[in-house]
Amino acid sequence: MSNPDIRSAKRPDWDRELVAIADFVCNTGIDSELAFETAHYCLMDTLACGFQALDYPACTKLLGPVVPGATLAGGARVPGTSYELEPVMAAFNIGAMNRWLDFNDTWLAAEWGHPSDNLGGILAVADYLSRQNRAAGKAPLTMQDVLTAMIKAHEIQGVLALENSYNRVGLDHVLLVRVASAAVVTRMLGGSRDQVLNALSHAWIDGCSLRTYRHAPNTGSRKSWAAGDATSRAVRLALIVMSGEMGYPSALSAKTWGFYDVLFKGRPFAFQRDYGSYVMENVLFKISYPAEFHSQTCVEASMSLHPQVKDRIDDIDKVVIETQEAGVRIIDKTGPLDNPADRDHCIQYMSAVPLIFGRLTAADYEDNVASDPRIDALRARMQVRENPQYTKDYFDPDKRYIGNAVQVFFKDGTSTERAEVHVPIGHRERRAEGIPVLKKKFVDSVSPKLAAGQWAKLSELCADRKRLAATAVDDFMALLVA
Repeated sequence: MSNPDIRSAKRPDWDRELVAIADFVCNTGIDSELAFETAHYCLMDTLACGFQALDYPACTKLLGPVVPGATLAGGARVPGTSYELEPVMAAFNIGAMNRWLDFNDTWLAAEWGHPSDNLGGILAVADYLSRQNRAAGKAPLTMQDVLTAMIKAHEIQGVLALENSYNRVGLDHVLLVRVASAAVVTRMLGGSRDQVLNALSHAWIDGCSLRTYRHAPNTGSRKSWAAGDATSRAVRLALIVMSGEMGYPSALSAKTWGFYDVLFKGRPFAFQRDYGSYVMENVLFKISYPAEFHSQTCVEASMSLHPQVKDRIDDIDKVVIETQEAGVRIIDKTGPLDNPADRDHCIQYMSAVPLIFGRLTAADYEDNVASDPRIDALRARMQVRENPQYTKDYFDPDKRYIGNAVQVFFKDGTSTERAEVHVPIGHRERRAEGIPVLKKKFVDSVSPKLAAGQWAKLSELCADRKRLAATAVDDFMALLVA
């Protein structure tokens, strides 16, 4: 007998998961002072990441228009460059820059990800709209609009990740960037609740890229531009919807053909909480080290042991690393590491470099450093195992710890102490310690690439949160043009 659910052409009601997001984006105000304060710092931190990426030709070769000459006077600006582009390609540029060095903020839950990836679409659309409004004699958007969109995009991506693991079915977390960006960008473009729903349905129907480019044996640089691709696709979908294109109410739940049945093993999403401002308030900043976040505290622990081991590298018998289950599953990696993207997702590499050199920078993933034979020799002597308590604390919504421990054992039977770190400097519990470091990251990354007077204005503006929030987006973006 035929399945009546498939045969019936009756249009279903909208999936409640899409309705909840659309209602949040369209009808919910944000009144959390902590969320806006954190969003302010997140903006600075993300721009710092993007400006740092401009030092790497592997990134800059992807920037600019989709084909030579396809620029748009009066379009969206790309920070740190002179490009003016239509908003879809501008979103790709900004998103790729921000994500390139794996140094922007992180959200860890059943699914991990980097919510500031959404800033690519948000900034591109905000600048484009503001410049278009100016030309038409209308008011531009303000940076308060950008911060609000950031908080909502963070929340959508993060809440969808709390109880739902996309990586366990082989899907990449940039899916959530496309979904979150599509929702907030459609609203920024003036979209109604129905249009936001339409855009969301398209974002889910697009399916998802596979995680294969993040894992051995295929790890590669696509993981550095995948988020730019996702946020730019969201802008494209939003523009399609704003032209009047229809949506698909049961994009998730449709029998046989919907996202759940095709890509999520038939399981509907689970939710821990309603949408609010929780994610931005608790987001994790990568401040000290450009390293996959499950290893941040491992790097810090390894750094603390450097003085004890730097002169005894050849005497090391073994290094024991304790981490969370997710750390074991995604960054425990043996054998040859082919490229920087391989190395910044290998916990052994990210421990070996600080043990040997007492540092870990983006440059340490390049071939000239990786060719030092001591690194692979030390990696071969490392043992990585799960610490169940770290896994438990990782999932605890009141903790969200990312614990790691490192201990070095020498051939003569002696050892270092067991260096244990539960939360990295970018964790909410270490905000007071971390914010000065974040500000220094912003200064060191952005100031060398701007003219002195331009940097002075930007620095002064970013030091005054209320003044920044009231600033027109196009005026802010003008300060970032190199």
